[in-house]
Amino acid sequence: MDISDIIIAGDTPGLEWRLPVFRFKGTKPEAPRTYIQAALHANELPGTALLHYLLERLRQAASDGGIRGDITVVPQANPIGAAQSHFGELQGRFDLGTRSNFNRDFPLIALGERSSLIEDIDRHSAVDQLKRQLLHMALHAELVLDLHCDDEGLQYAYIDEAFWPEAADLAAALDMRAVFLSDGESSAFEEAVAYAWKHERSGERKTSLPGRLSVTVELRGTRDVYPELARKDADGLFRFLAGRGAVVAQDRPLPAFGGVVAPLDNIEMIRAPEAGAILFHKDIGESVGAGDLLATIIARPGMPNGEIEVRAPQDGLVVTRVSTRFARRRSDLMKIACAEPSRMIRRPGTLEA
Repeated sequence: MDISDIIIAGDTPGLEWRLPVFRFKGTKPEAPRTYIQAALHANELPGTALLHYLLERLRQAASDGGIRGDITVVPQANPIGAAQSHFGELQGRFDLGTRSNFNRDFPLIALGERSSLIEDIDRHSAVDQLKRQLLHMALHAELVLDLHCDDEGLQYAYIDEAFWPEAADLAAALDMRAVFLSDGESSAFEEAVAYAWKHERSGERKTSLPGRLSVTVELRGTRDVYPELARKDADGLFRFLAGRGAVVAQDRPLPAFGGVVAPLDNIEMIRAPEAGAILFHKDIGESVGAGDLLATIIARPGMPNGEIEVRAPQDGLVVTRVSTRFARRRSDLMKIACAEPSRMIRRPGTLEA
């Protein structure tokens, strides 16, 4: 195992960031190369815990000669966000200097332009340097996993339709309850990787990418950072890598994936009609029917008719909900995965900012 730091120059004098990178050299050139990162949104830590335990497994595999394909691991992919605290609260989703999301605005380039990402890199801002370094490392691999988490949520993933249903092995290995099939229309990290693969040659756009995978894994919620969960997920991820031929492990076939599969157009984004205190009536993991009461918003406390009911627009599975108990008008409350498209108009790309 090799451990090195990528140095990211800060935007003010005397400031720099260090990005630790763990690398394992494979023994078989034909085996798939793997890139895994966590905490791109720096306050989403279940993935960092998972990779801590996965690295234990990989070090043991390396000592046993069981690393077949090159593996690169970045357990804390965002040192810039990890240093941002406002009144004691870690602010890891958006860069406070530019107000940009750390998981948006990745360069959309053809695979053949990979080297251009880090040419004359110091001319870019620190945040753009970080994004370019991460994307440059990922585009050297065939299997790319970006580990995130939701607010309160089930285990699920965003997977480009170009990788489905081949990616069902990952969903099964991590015991996911749902898969959201994305449209590849955003500039998020995993979609920037897929974009480069789809546009490997000038003038082409592939719609299927066998043997490759670029995915955002949502590891439950922000508070689900426990050793037993992290070890379970690390074991599942190791089994996935073994199934893809990246590492050697005992032959234990994965079960079939039995969770919900829903295109993004079938995700009901439940939003608050008015500001107020949130009283949830349904929890994550519950199946709901059309018209079921999901939440009550106490918009005018103490007033007659001061409550507003929020009901399910159609049948589905509650995959996420917010942990806050105060809503602003039109703020997100839940995501529900459904069998039918939502009646709400969705712009191409991600579900949230």
